[in-house]
Amino acid sequence: MYVPGKLHDVEHVLIDVGTGYYVEKTAEDAKDFFKRKIDFLTKQMEKIQPALQEKHVMKQAVMEMMSQKIQQLTALGATQAAKA
Repeated sequence: MYVPGKLHDVEHVLIDVGTGYYVEKTAEDAKDFFKRKIDFLTKQMEKIQPALQEKHVMKQAVMEMMSQKIQQLTALGATQAAKA
């Protein structure tokens, strides 16, 4: 959550480094920290993107197969009901 506020000391900021820990850094050091964090997260996204695409393709195949099975079962039920 972000709320508007005013800084008393614009040269030093408090940043959240994760798991509930905060560190006081200079504004320039904070910019460097967030640049490194963005670079790290970008690399991680690029690394997992192929796996996610493969999983999406697998999910689509499973959904298609399930749809075919449901249609077969529906058709089978309809023919059995017609015979009765």
